[in-house]
Amino acid sequence: MDGGGGERGRRGARRAASRGRGAARGAARSSSRGRRSPAGPAALPAPREGDAPAPRRGRPPRRPSAVGTPAAGGGEAAGSGAPAARPPAAARRRAAVPDGAAPRRAPPAAAAPRLREVLSRLSLGRQDVSEAAGLVNHVVSRLIQAVRSRDGGFGSVERLGAGSYYERVKISEPNEFDIMLVMPVARLQLDECDDTGAYYYLTFKRNPKEKYLLRFLDEDGKLSAFKMLQALREIIKQEVKNIKDVEVTVKRKKAGSPAITLQIKHPSAEISVDIILTLEVQQSWPPSTQDGLKIEQWLGRKVRRDFRNKSIYLVAKQNKREKVLRGNTWRLSFSHIEKAMINNHGSSKTCCESDGPKCCRKGCLKLLKYLLEQLKMKHAKELEKFCSYHAKTAFFHSCVMWPDDTDWHLGDLDHCFQKYLGYFLDCLQKCQLPHFFIPQYNLLSLEDKASSDFLSRQINYELNNRFPIFQEKY
Repeated sequence: MDGGGGERGRRGARRAASRGRGAARGAARSSSRGRRSPAGPAALPAPREGDAPAPRRGRPPRRPSAVGTPAAGGGEAAGSGAPAARPPAAARRRAAVPDGAAPRRAPPAAAAPRLREVLSRLSLGRQDVSEAAGLVNHVVSRLIQAVRSRDGGFGSVERLGAGSYYERVKISEPNEFDIMLVMPVARLQLDECDDTGAYYYLTFKRNPKEKYLLRFLDEDGKLSAFKMLQALREIIKQEVKNIKDVEVTVKRKKAGSPAITLQIKHPSAEISVDIILTLEVQQSWPPSTQDGLKIEQWLGRKVRRDFRNKSIYLVAKQNKREKVLRGNTWRLSFSHIEKAMINNHGSSKTCCESDGPKCCRKGCLKLLKYLLEQLKMKHAKELEKFCSYHAKTAFFHSCVMWPDDTDWHLGDLDHCFQKYLGYFLDCLQKCQLPHFFIPQYNLLSLEDKASSDFLSRQINYELNNRFPIFQEKY
C-alpha cells in the first residue's frame, strides 16, 4: 500500500512538471505575440520618469510643443531631433510673438498631482473672502464719500477694483486689495519723458473743463502727481481718524509709489489696501502702444479694437530715471484691460464658464505667482526687483503664443505650466520681457542681469527637482 501510494505520487509529480513546462511555453508564446502586436496589453511599456502622458481616449493627441518657444525660423521641438509639424495658422501667430524664446531641453516632467494639490492649497476660502471683502468695502466706501465731499478737487472720483483679487487670481489669503480712484479728464497733452513710452508729463490744453485741477500744476505748468497724491493722502488720513468701528491705519509713504496704503486689522490677518489715484483721459492711446496688445489670434480683432477704444489710464508714478525727481510724471496703466483679459481669457467665448470647457490658464498664472512669492521670501535681497507683474506679463505673452483653448486643456496642467515657465526662463536668460501693451518698454533691464540670472538658476533647480519649494513652509 505504501509502495502503490509512492508510485502514484511520482506519476502525479511528473504530470505537474509537464503542465508547468507547457504553461511556460504558452506564456513565452503569448509574450512574443504581445511584442509583435501593438494592440495587445503587453505592448504598452511601463512609463518612464519624464515620459509624456499617453493621449486620452476620444481626444486627438496634442501638437508637439517645446518647453519655451521655438527659435525664429526653426522647425524642431526642444529635446527632439525630428522636425515638429506646425500648421500655417501657428506660423502666422508666431509673427505676433515677441522675439525671444529659444528652444530649451525639456526638463523632467512636473508631477501633475502635486501641482493640482498646490493649486488647491492656494484657493481662497469663501468665508475668508466674504469677511475680508466686506471689511474692505466698508472702509473704502467711507473714504470715497469723504474724498468726494471735501473741497479738494476730487469730487468726480469713481471706484474701480483692480489687481489679483478682482482678476480672481489672488493666492493663499484675501489680504491684499487694489482700489483705483479714477478721475475723468476730457483731454490732456501727453509728452513722453523717456524712451520707454510708459512715462509722461501732462499739461492742459486751452480752457480746460477741469478748472479744479489747475491748483495742482507745478511751476512749469505740468500736472503734478506729487501734489495730487499728497492732497488725497491728507483727506484719507483725516477721515481714517473718524472710523471707529474698524481699526485702520495709513502706512508711511513709499518713495515713488503711486499708492496710498491702508492697513486694516482683521482677526485672522491684517489686510493691506492700496488706493491708487488714476486719471481717465478720454482720448486715443499714445503711439508707443501701437504695436502692443497683439491678441488678434487669441481673443480676436474686434476685442482688440474695443480695448483700444477705451480711455487712457494714468497713475501717479514717479519715473526713477529722471535726474531730478520732481514728482510730476505719470505712467500709463492698463489694469482695466488686464482684468478684462484675465476674466475673459478664452479664444472660445465659453471657456471656463459654468457650462463651458475648463482650461488651466489661471492655474498656471497662480503657480508662477506662488513660485515667485516663495522664492522672494527665501531670497528677498537677490529678488527684490521682481514682482507678480513680471509673471502676469509673461502670462499674456504665453496666451498669445498658445492662443487656442485646447493648448491649455485642464488635464494638461503640468505640460502647460512647463511651457509657460520655459518662456519666462528664456526672458530671464535674455533680460528681455517686453511690456505687453508697450513693446519698446523692457521690464527686465540689463542692469539687473545678475538678479535675472539668479532667479533663472533658482527656477531651473525647482523645475528639475519637481518644485520642492512648494512643500516648504515659511
